[in-house]
Amino acid sequence: MIIQVTPLAEKKLRDRLGDQPGIFKLFYDTVDCGCDGINVLLIMNEATNEDTRIEAGSLSFVVSRQQEIFYEDKMRLDAEERFSSFKLDSDSQIYGNNILVRDMRTNENTSLNQAPVCKMSTVG
Repeated sequence: MIIQVTPLAEKKLRDRLGDQPGIFKLFYDTVDCGCDGINVLLIMNEATNEDTRIEAGSLSFVVSRQQEIFYEDKMRLDAEERFSSFKLDSDSQIYGNNILVRDMRTNENTSLNQAPVCKMSTVG
């Protein structure tokens, strides 16, 4: 799997890493996200045995082997100067125009299933 990261997206991701080490995990979050779920980028301390490396230039990216099926072999990650979110797409589809980054490095004791990126709430 390959993610072509634009120069602006790479700069913004490096800014999110700051001076701490970390890797980016492409993650399809379905916890409290309604019917479909959303794609997110998680910043993790390290990869797990269940992760597969993704070729993404000079950045370290992984995806869970169980979630590889959701993605194509070649994708693009882009950003806009004015927004903090990212766009992930391929030649055949758009995975998201508002891909958020969540830093999980400080949440070492929290599993991915216990830390939803989106949480649906009811009004009223």
